[in-house]
Amino acid sequence: MKTKPFLFGLTAGIVGGTIAVLFSTPQSGQQLRANLRSNAESTKDKLLDVKQQVGTVKQSVNSLTNEIKNNIPLIINDLKETITTFTEEIEPSKNNLQQEIEALQNSINEIEKNVAQFTENKKKPQEKISD
Repeated sequence: MKTKPFLFGLTAGIVGGTIAVLFSTPQSGQQLRANLRSNAESTKDKLLDVKQQVGTVKQSVNSLTNEIKNNIPLIINDLKETITTFTEEIEPSKNNLQQEIEALQNSINEIEKNVAQFTENKKKPQEKISD
């Protein structure tokens, strides 16, 4: 949202509302002028408050944007370093696990081979007895 159109719209709304209220209420000319001055001052004060708040928000957004621009690259570099360090630290464990998995696979293959030989040997004597 741009500041100038917002402030212009806010001002026009406040002035229009003030004029509508002032002309729709019955009062003397002197009272009308006093009310107009009072409302004009009140409106001016409100507009200054809005302007100050918009300025504060704008400064906060600029400050936050600068913080993000400065800190994001640092955070990304820290993450990259952490990931690299983690990868280097787990490499030996990874290699050991791969070797252990291969050894377990070899053991399983041997057990399967021995079980197959054992079942074949057990079947052969029974075949001879039944002949």
